[in-house]
Amino acid sequence: MAKNDQNHNDKMRVSFDLDEVLFVSPKTHKTEPPPKFPYSRIYKERLRYGTPELIRKLQELGYEVWVYTSSFRSEKYIRHLFKCYHVKFDGIVNGSRHLKEVQRDNAATLPQKLPSRYRISLHIDDEEIICKLARQYGYNVFQLNAQDDDWKEKIIAQAAVIRKREYGY
Repeated sequence: MAKNDQNHNDKMRVSFDLDEVLFVSPKTHKTEPPPKFPYSRIYKERLRYGTPELIRKLQELGYEVWVYTSSFRSEKYIRHLFKCYHVKFDGIVNGSRHLKEVQRDNAATLPQKLPSRYRISLHIDDEEIICKLARQYGYNVFQLNAQDDDWKEKIIAQAAVIRKREYGY
């Protein structure tokens, strides 16, 4: 979509991968406390420390926040897990939705994530290949994998740069 086609009422979309980005190992990353019992028995994943705060902050700043994962966790599972942290996503693309809506019956195999297909302006991922394909497939990417105490500020800053460039504000 060209700059001129965009309406200032459009919200810029930011998406996050789950595994190794929002879901991390407590052995290698700082994590949020597990959900309260009994949810801690259902949801074994641990959130990167600061995830709920970052998602709420991005939404307060006027961004739509999505999950874009190649995992096949159900949308319901993802929504309910994050509800334990008082987080609500604006959209979720999992492996099933991607196969149905993006790959469909294309003979050529497309990348396992295609954020531009969902008008996502910034995608946060840990996978090298997703980051390398960003320019070719028309999306911006922020690579995140290692523990980084400043990750939230870096993502907010990157989103602001892209919003100014693409949306003019």
